[in-house]
Amino acid sequence: MTHRIKVIIPIPMDQESADNRASQLPAGMILPGFHPEFVPVAKGASLGDSAYDVLLMDFSVVQAGLRAQEEGYSAVCIDTVSDSGLAALRSRLDIPVIAPGMAAFHTACMLGKKFSIITMWDEWFPLYEKTLTEYHLWPRVASLRSIKTRPDLKELLEGKEEVVFAKLEAEARRAMEEDGADVIVLGSTTMHQSHAYLAERLPIPVINPGLVSYKLCEMLLSLGLSQSRKAYPAPQILNDAAYHGFAGQ
Repeated sequence: MTHRIKVIIPIPMDQESADNRASQLPAGMILPGFHPEFVPVAKGASLGDSAYDVLLMDFSVVQAGLRAQEEGYSAVCIDTVSDSGLAALRSRLDIPVIAPGMAAFHTACMLGKKFSIITMWDEWFPLYEKTLTEYHLWPRVASLRSIKTRPDLKELLEGKEEVVFAKLEAEARRAMEEDGADVIVLGSTTMHQSHAYLAERLPIPVINPGLVSYKLCEMLLSLGLSQSRKAYPAPQILNDAAYHGFAGQ
């Protein structure tokens, strides 16, 4: 059986930039019969750096995912550690809906006692604070740390490796030595290019959230599992037009 997985990129972008995001899934990591398709939203947020932008991400991700089941996808994977639109799409769709924050944080809890999130800039801290509170995971968090560098969500870390990778390693080591972290979680799927570098140099696990969330999609589909209807009840009255009206479609 063939499974198409819709990976929703929460920022509008051209095909070249979408391909950069898709490179976080090496071909050898994709199981036979599974086909991830990276699809950017039509309109919406820019950086996820404010409550204003986060609201745009929630709306645009939900709008992009509402018809995934009708379009023939077997699952939806949301390509942002903010987990934008996750609960709404789980309520609306019967197919599995997975996001990197939930997947990465809970994986970290299985690998160690305390994890730290290492990210690009402080402006993304509220994204993690919101989800960590919702998932009741603060007792397992050692710290949130950033390298105070404005992210590029389209070109990602390309051309910046020498400077950015060293900064990320330095913060990860501080998290380990000063904060007590025994697992590191990268704070964005846009940071995936740094994963191999950090994993080779740090003595503790480093979690690449986009890859973990995609592989979780594969696992759930293989096991025939999806989100609980008790936890995420379906709406009694559908109003998808409200989302599409927001997007100007």
